[in-house]
Amino acid sequence: MVRKNQGKFNAVHVLLDALIIALAYAAAWLLVIKLGIGAEAGTGTLSAGVYFSALIAIVPLYLILYALFGLYVPKRVQSRRTELGNIVKANIIGLMLITFILFAGRNLQNIGPYLRNFSARMIIVFAVLNIGFEVVFRNVLRAALRNARAKGYNQKNILLVGYSEAAKGFIDRCIENPEWGYHIYGMLSDSRPVGTEYRDIKVTGPIAELNTCLEENDFDEIAVTLPLDKYVLLKDVVNACEKSGVHTKFVPDYQKFLPTIPYTEDLEGLPVINIRHVPLTQPVNAFMKRTMDILGSGFALILFSPLMLVMMIIIKLTDKGPVFFKQERVGLHNKPFMMYKFRSMYEQKPEDEKEKWTVKDDPRVTPVGKFMRRLNIDEMPQFVNILKGDMSLVGPRPERPQFVEKFKEEIPRYMIKHQVRPGLTGWAQVNGYRGDTSIEKRIEYDLYYIENWTIGLDIKILFETVFKGFKNAY
Repeated sequence: MVRKNQGKFNAVHVLLDALIIALAYAAAWLLVIKLGIGAEAGTGTLSAGVYFSALIAIVPLYLILYALFGLYVPKRVQSRRTELGNIVKANIIGLMLITFILFAGRNLQNIGPYLRNFSARMIIVFAVLNIGFEVVFRNVLRAALRNARAKGYNQKNILLVGYSEAAKGFIDRCIENPEWGYHIYGMLSDSRPVGTEYRDIKVTGPIAELNTCLEENDFDEIAVTLPLDKYVLLKDVVNACEKSGVHTKFVPDYQKFLPTIPYTEDLEGLPVINIRHVPLTQPVNAFMKRTMDILGSGFALILFSPLMLVMMIIIKLTDKGPVFFKQERVGLHNKPFMMYKFRSMYEQKPEDEKEKWTVKDDPRVTPVGKFMRRLNIDEMPQFVNILKGDMSLVGPRPERPQFVEKFKEEIPRYMIKHQVRPGLTGWAQVNGYRGDTSIEKRIEYDLYYIENWTIGLDIKILFETVFKGFKNAY
């Protein structure tokens, strides 16, 4: 069975990762030290033996980081984007630790001379190569495993305990994703007669037969999918499963009430279920995203400063009035801030400006404004907002206070978007939901982003924004 081989597979996986780390390190040494590509002065004073002896510490360090970032959990349902984000985070933390050691230990008596002459540039090249090698390796491994599972190999044999909407959802997803390799043996249920089927998965008996079923079969997993009115049986079901030694998972039947991604935390031994999982509440994730915002907005301001200067001159020459337009928006934790844009409309009275959205062919938009809006040039001053910390490069778009007050009463879960910084671009915007479009769909996409955030998702959104532009831009 799969669970008998999981330990061997993980051991082989760790060994292969160690080999990849060593190969990436050797490639970086070859490029920077041996061939001298981009090498700084002094890097040739250390021998190859000194450089490669550092692998004794680097390989275990990176393997520990990979384990801490969940890179050895089963790949059946882990997304590529999540794995990519964890690989990048682990390597950035590793790079920071090695850099700290190189600079903090350079004055030590025994190893200081080695650390002072150790190539920091080689370590940077190593981190980049290691990310690339690791991503390629893990995608090849993922493809091989999923191909084998889709053909019926490496299957996990699972029994469902309980006939419910949760059980149906579990079955639906397993059937629609054969590459996960889940073979569902059947269901035990007290609320449906034996022989009842859902998508060819049958009820094989009542829940009272669980012990007998566990004794007569070799299951890899048990999925407890009890309906809400049968939760009184949960204790006995869990006890029976744990007594058998079979890995047990619980699929709660509350999707219709809490349609979110909850997570559990330990409160001094008391499990507490949080209704919503927001990755950006974790300090490491928040630090990574904020660092990317500062570096990205600073670089963008430098890169686009000539274009922004030209647009400022054109706006001033073609229309009387201020170059910049600022407007109060609601941001992180419902706090208001002033958002900056290039003025793309004729000047209006404040009370008129508050009345409506911008719509297609809006007569308030100036000729120059139409050009700027089509290419999203009017949004460029928001790089200043990002640098200040009011906004992020990627996130839900901020809205005006009067519309926030309106939508929070009309749209379920609307205010959840304010748990993260608003963005210059976002998942909803690159999928066409901006301006005069469905607020409900926009919130749906915003919530997906909030609950599924990774560095990889941010990079994907930025890529689509740059190379595809916004949909429905006017």
